Amino acid sequence: MNRKTLVVSMLLSTAMLAASSTAFSDDDEGGFFSRWFGERKHEVGVAPVENPQYLEECGGCHFPYQPGLLPARSWTKMMGGLEEHFGENAELPLDDARAIEEYLVKNAADNSSYKRSRKIMKYMRPGETPLRISETAYFIKEHDELSRRMVEENPQVESFSRCGSCHTQAMKGSFEEHEINIPGFGQWEDD
Repeated sequence: MNRKTLVVSMLLSTAMLAASSTAFSDDDEGGFFSRWFGERKHEVGVAPVENPQYLEECGGCHFPYQPGLLPARSWTKMMGGLEEHFGENAELPLDDARAIEEYLVKNAADNSSYKRSRKIMKYMRPGETPLRISETAYFIKEHDELSRRMVEENPQVESFSRCGSCHTQAMKGSFEEHEINIPGFGQWEDD
């Protein structure tokens, strides 16, 4: 093989590798190549929760959903209705509520550079203001193959709202398919 043929072959191989990297990583947040070679912070999942006040006040009652899972307008609406928060009174002192809302809005999906947050916004209709992550088009698309038996009728899961039941790295903001383990069903493999 002469030098010119070798260079062309190397360039074509590099181009094919780059193209396949995109294909492998589209639905699997980490993607094949990122698991082998690592990835930059803003290319994975959603930003993990790093606000101690939010963790204490909200995470004390339920999974502390990452702000990057909903748009800012959803968090604003949610924080404005804490007296009737999914059937519970979750009111907070005004200063605490404002501080938490500021954190949520600043880190919301539409203000995030994280990959999963961008995908959530891509599937969001203009002006849509969901209050449940499980009602977003992206969430529904990602969970459409799961049966009621696997989630709602599973005593170890019970609800789609219990992210950490199946997503083993959810607290870190990672929802990669290869990290899913559904209690009673095992490792998830999307066909």
